[in-house]
Amino acid sequence: MTAFFLAGLMLLASCAKVPISGRNQFNIVSDENVSSLSFQQYQTFMQKAKLSSDPAKTAMVKRVGLRIKNAVELYMNQNLMSDQISGFQWEFNLVEDDQVNAWALPGGKVVVYSGILPIVRDDAGLAVVIGHEVAHVIARHGNERMSQALMVQMGGVALSTALSNSPAATQQIWSQVFGLGTQVGVMLPFSRLHEAEADHLGLIFMAMAGYDPHNAVGVWQRMAAQKEGAAPEFLSTHPSDETRIQNIQKLIPQAMQYYKPYQGW
Repeated sequence: MTAFFLAGLMLLASCAKVPISGRNQFNIVSDENVSSLSFQQYQTFMQKAKLSSDPAKTAMVKRVGLRIKNAVELYMNQNLMSDQISGFQWEFNLVEDDQVNAWALPGGKVVVYSGILPIVRDDAGLAVVIGHEVAHVIARHGNERMSQALMVQMGGVALSTALSNSPAATQQIWSQVFGLGTQVGVMLPFSRLHEAEADHLGLIFMAMAGYDPHNAVGVWQRMAAQKEGAAPEFLSTHPSDETRIQNIQKLIPQAMQYYKPYQGW
């Protein structure tokens, strides 16, 4: 068989669908293996990071995060997709850092930087950011880009095989893909495709949690206003501000189909 034919077979065998968007994605990375790497890197980061000492702001991050997480889990369970989130270990932490940033790692580790709070302002604004980050996790964007890197650098071997045969090289690929560990507090940005998909799913996830997705427009407008100097890390691979806000406005009617005022679960 030719290498091209084998690659085609691998692609067919490794296709998965992103929940809600339905996009086909290439994934040869198991949740178990990528989460193991993710949790190790997360622990390393948290040992060096400074957790916020503000109890009210910390509580807000955990409150909004858990509310979105619970809503998404309910949706996944109701739509017979609970197997796709089994093994996730969600955490939502606020770290003291002036960067306008937030990020998530595979398996459910979400970090919000205190520098973004003046922009989001309140729970509904924060739900825009956390919904976006939870969307990266649910859509398995980390698995996807790790799979792409393994295909390019190791010929598409499974992550479990790479970890066994070439652990050092695999760790290096992880650092190249995610960036954490090379600079504390900096995670390499996702692609524009992943960011646009996270915007889409994030609107729906915040709506599922009872946050009005109309709040997203103001958050992104305020985020864009920060770009008078260096662009916030959170926006580094998004489309232009105008395009992003227009896209979000087009998606709000769909997100509103999932919206119900929060009444507790």
